[in-house]
Amino acid sequence: QVQLVESGGGLVQAGVALRLSCAASGRTFSGYAMGWFRQAPGKEREIVAAISWSGSNAYYADSVKGRITISRDNAKNTVYLQMHSLKPEDTAVYYCAAERTDYSGRLFYTEPKYRYWGQGTQVTVSS
Repeated sequence: QVQLVESGGGLVQAGVALRLSCAASGRTFSGYAMGWFRQAPGKEREIVAAISWSGSNAYYADSVKGRITISRDNAKNTVYLQMHSLKPEDTAVYYCAAERTDYSGRLFYTEPKYRYWGQGTQVTVSS
């Protein structure tokens, strides 16, 4: 069992940067692929970024490419989502997710692939 807790959300103005964190506990974090998803009001949850267990592979949704960086620190059992130049359309609840990969380089882009989810952190970007 893996427990995930997101933090770092808040109300910010457009154009600023924000870093979200997701702290994992319960099992060995380093063998897990991680993903960040978001769900805006009235919309389905969507992938934002994903990263393999070692950090060597990463994926970004087209809507955030160039503005967002996913990274992880396996020694701290934490994955990060660094967001720059935030826009009002980035307003959403951001969730982190984890799935075991047995130290393969895989990462996953879709919700059903992830077994473990955090409760989410709200990011609101005002114009």
